[in-house]
Amino acid sequence: MPENSIPKEAAYQIINDELMLDGNPRLNLASFVTTWMEPECNKLMMDSINKNYVDMDEYPVTTELQNRCVNMIAHLFNAPLGETETAVGVGTVGSSEAIMLAGLAFKRRWQNKMKAAGKPCDKPNIVTGANVQVCWEKFARYFEVELKEVKLSEGYYVMDPEKAVEMVDENTICVAAILGSTLNGEFEDVKMLNDLLVKKNEETGWDTPIHVDAASGGFIAPFLYPELEWDFRLPLVKSINVSGHKYGLVYAGIGWCIWRSKEDLPDELIFHINYLGADQPTFTLNFSKGSSQVIAQYYQLIRLGFAGVQEHHGQLPGERDGAQGGAGAHGPVQHRVQGPGRPAGGLLPQGQQPARRVRDLRVPPPLRLDRARLHHAPRRAARHRAPRRHPRGLQPHLRRAPRHRHREGAPRARRPPVPQQRARPAAPQRRHRQREGPGQAARGGVRLEEGRRRQEEDPGRLLSGRHACTSHLLLVFADDIAAGGSLWLYFLI
Repeated sequence: MPENSIPKEAAYQIINDELMLDGNPRLNLASFVTTWMEPECNKLMMDSINKNYVDMDEYPVTTELQNRCVNMIAHLFNAPLGETETAVGVGTVGSSEAIMLAGLAFKRRWQNKMKAAGKPCDKPNIVTGANVQVCWEKFARYFEVELKEVKLSEGYYVMDPEKAVEMVDENTICVAAILGSTLNGEFEDVKMLNDLLVKKNEETGWDTPIHVDAASGGFIAPFLYPELEWDFRLPLVKSINVSGHKYGLVYAGIGWCIWRSKEDLPDELIFHINYLGADQPTFTLNFSKGSSQVIAQYYQLIRLGFAGVQEHHGQLPGERDGAQGGAGAHGPVQHRVQGPGRPAGGLLPQGQQPARRVRDLRVPPPLRLDRARLHHAPRRAARHRAPRRHPRGLQPHLRRAPRHRHREGAPRARRPPVPQQRARPAAPQRRHRQREGPGQAARGGVRLEEGRRRQEEDPGRLLSGRHACTSHLLLVFADDIAAGGSLWLYFLI
């Protein structure tokens, strides 16, 4: 830490200069999170950036917005709720925290069941595929749960439900299915897993549940594949997590965990605090956090609605296909592999026609310099165009020399007072422009050619006559690769 303080402008400049070395989030295609939101939502987030989400008594409206988000998402996942019944869920900082909370609920529920049966409860395990995200490995290591992974096979890069059910035993707290694999975005067959697990539970007398990790596909399947059964329509699905900062269209830092009913979330995991005001129940791994992401999620849900989100996400398969088609010219592209007996649904489905084509994402488009503004040029057929040149070699707006600015600190010259009585000048005679005859047009053409000749003989002689000054003109030539033409830029120094 520095010994002394520095001006705020200097601190900002130092940090800003260092951050320039970071990548551009808008160009990061592997960020897995939303990198752009509407300005109105950005303003709402900045207005609430200093609100502590956990202080529910001080910010009750923010708490109400979170509860509305939980209810909307629960109904989106077909939770079995009555007309007056509220959903059970919580907002988190992402799907990692949501998975930790869901895993703790499964572990405590299994422990209570084993203790009631008089059986040991010190060796819990969880069954997942080898394609799970690292947060599942964190949960298993942090909370001392054995992780049983179903190995992947060539051409089948998701968890096989039959192999997963074979690995289930009496100490299995749950089976985790992935809706949108991290490797290729494929949906695992949750319905097949549910049917096989129901059959095994009936044979063994166990009650092994399912958790669906829908971090990527939770905001995709309800809108693009509503007929696909993967959510609370299946009886063994007890909890679902989803990332709001992925296809929930919110900046990084928001996730959701939804439970099927209150019975699936043990009461001993919920803490009640009152030192911030009234009684406040809480079930999170951390305590304080900002409210901006919760408000942004609510904004996106009511701003877009079901139809808006469906329209937005409906363009994703087309963009995927267009990106793969452009990248295919530069190297092989690993497409989504559909295993045997798999439904056609998925975050990256095959056989769907693209909604629209996009640019090649590996080769950046050429840059165009247009009046000192830098922007991307659209790809089109090259057209060769000769630059327009003024008779005197200058653009019209640069022909007149600029006025000298007033130097800071120098005394300003006062304008002389206007005399009270001034002799009225005679009215000037109106001069009508005469039409140019053949001779005048010829003389004008001679002057034009003479000006061009002087320009070529002496390039430094840019201004002449009564407009001459000591200004220098730098001529920059930029080659537009996309348009194939030439653009001339003039910078007046």
